[in-house]
Amino acid sequence: MQFIGIIPARYGSSRYPGKPLAMIRGKTMIQRVYEQSCKCRLLDDVVVATDDQRIFDHVQTFGKALMTDSRHTSGTSRCLEAFQIMNTRNAYSESDGVINIQGDEPFIDPSQIEQVIGGLKEGGKGIVTLARIIEREQDIHNPNIVKLVFTVTGKALYFSRSPIPWAGKPGDGQGAAGTSRHYKHIGLYGYRADTLEKIVSLPAGSLEATEKLEQLRWMQHDFEIFVKETYTDSKSVDTPEDAKGMQ
Repeated sequence: MQFIGIIPARYGSSRYPGKPLAMIRGKTMIQRVYEQSCKCRLLDDVVVATDDQRIFDHVQTFGKALMTDSRHTSGTSRCLEAFQIMNTRNAYSESDGVINIQGDEPFIDPSQIEQVIGGLKEGGKGIVTLARIIEREQDIHNPNIVKLVFTVTGKALYFSRSPIPWAGKPGDGQGAAGTSRHYKHIGLYGYRADTLEKIVSLPAGSLEATEKLEQLRWMQHDFEIFVKETYTDSKSVDTPEDAKGMQ
C-alpha cells in the first residue's frame, strides 16, 4: 500500500479568514502542518489541497500544492479531488490510503498519522480515525469538543457534541471522574481510496443534520469507522486568539 497525506486548506473561514496563512512562531500555520506531516516516514507523499491562489503560491515555496475546486463543502471531498488529480496516470490503486490531515493543527504529532496508517494496514478497514481520553469534566460538556463511543474492537458506535455516555449535569461530580471513560474525537482520518470515493457521493442524512458532523453521514449509510486511541493531544486553531496562545 502507498499512503498520501492530503492537507485541505481554504482561505475563507467565518471565524478566522485566512487562517492557513496565520503566523505561528515565525512560520505560517500551513507550513507547520506540512512540515510536521512530512516527518511521518510512512507517508509516500504530502500535498496541500487548496482553492486559493495565495495559499497555493505560498505552499509552493516550501512544498507541494494542488489547486482544487472552490465549491467543496468539506475537506473530505477536497481530499478526493486532490487524490484524483494525483492519480491521473494511475500511480495509485483503490486499496491505497489517503490521509486527511487537518490544516489547523500546526503541531500535529507525526506518530498520530502513523497510528492511522497502521489501522489501514491491518486490512478490512476503509476508514480509521483517532480518539483521546478526556481528562477534564468541562470538556465533556463542551459542544465544540466532539465525543465518541466505540466497541472493544475499536469500531465507532456514535459521535456527538453532547456527553456520551451520559455524564450527568455539569459540576455534579460524575464527569471524567465517573465510572465510564469519555473520549474526544481527534479529527484525523485515513481512508482506503475506494472507500473515500464512495462516501463523498453519499447524500446527507438526518444524524449529520442534527449533530453537524459529517462522519455520521457515513455511519448512517453503513460505513464502519475504526478508532485508534492516541495518548497525545493536538490543539487546533479556530480563532485568532487560539493562534496568539501558541506563540
